[in-house]
Amino acid sequence: MNILNTLGKAALISASIAVSSIAFAGQGPKFSSNVHGFDDASGGRGNVGAPVVFVTSQGLYYDSIALADLPMTGDFQQLIPGSNGLETEYGPGDQGHRGGRWWIDVDGNGYQNDGDLFFLCPLIGPGRETL
Repeated sequence: MNILNTLGKAALISASIAVSSIAFAGQGPKFSSNVHGFDDASGGRGNVGAPVVFVTSQGLYYDSIALADLPMTGDFQQLIPGSNGLETEYGPGDQGHRGGRWWIDVDGNGYQNDGDLFFLCPLIGPGRETL
């Protein structure tokens, strides 16, 4: 039962990431088969389905590109679906930025564990003030 619950939460978060990215990019719906709702490596800057991340400490939006799922080893930066779409505290040039190594707290417990998503999705500069 816990596995189904975790998979359900992961699917909801993946869908929200895809919808947020598409809505904030101002483009029509297109969903990929990627587990996180992003297009493959061809879905970078300006393409339908490409993720957009808002860096709260800078007040800037960055395009991104989803590259790979990662194992839960090393340092990760939390990525949170928020009022500006996908949000994080630190971006390029900030101490604390992890170069696009993200985790999403799927199970909502506030810390990294096997129930969460870990993936590589670097931010593409320069950042911009509007979507």
